[in-house]
Formats: sequence, structure tokens, C-alpha cells
Amino acid sequence: MKLLFVCIENSNRSQMAQAFALMQGAEAYSAGSKPSGIVNPKAIAAMKELGYDLSNHASKSLDEVKEHAPFDAVVTMGCGDACPWMPAKQHIDWQIPDPRNMEPEQFNEVRDLIKNKVTDLIASFS
Repeated sequence: MKLLFVCIENSNRSQMAQAFALMQGAEAYSAGSKPSGIVNPKAIAAMKELGYDLSNHASKSLDEVKEHAPFDAVVTMGCGDACPWMPAKQHIDWQIPDPRNMEPEQFNEVRDLIKNKVTDLIASFS
């Protein structure tokens, strides 16, 4: 299964979603329509708590991942992203709050929400 997670900056939600999918054995990518160029240190810290090193990820544009298309699913992260069309069997939008300015406890609640949604998504393919 090949998944693409998309948000505007590709610095928080889509990065964590990609990490959770990779942890579960999926082929996964993440990208942003206007990438910030950095992965948020809060996201790196939140994932480190779960034993995943997000510091080796990079904030990428959609152009940088289109070579991996088509995808089984393209998931936008509820950020009102105007995602250019990307070949996929299904397009899904998750309404996930932007954790960028949240305190660590709330940030981790968003992280855990993403983890559960990724787990459910992957289970839906098996």
C-alpha cells in the first residue's frame, strides 16, 4: 500500500502521519502545497517520545513526491489545503486541528489522533 499525506507546510500533521504509516510497514510519503522547509521541533519531540526519529524527515513540496504516484490513498489533513490533483485510488480529508502553536499536552493529543486514524486507514486496506 502506498500513501501520501498532504498539508500546507508539511511540518507537523502530514509528517507525523507519514511516520506512523512507515512504522506500520506502509510505503508512505508526505508533502505540502507550500512547504515550510522545516519539520517542527515540537513534532520531532512528540514522535521521539514514541521512539521514532522524525529529525531525518524533510519538508517537501508535492512536486518532490509526484514521481511516486499513483497512490492507494491521498490524505489531506484538514487544513483547507488546495491540493493539486494527485493520482490515487481514493482521496480522503481528515479534519485534524493544526497543532503548531499548541502546548505539548495538546500537541500529543493531536499526534495520538493521527496515529489512530493512520492505524484505521491501514487496517481498511487489509
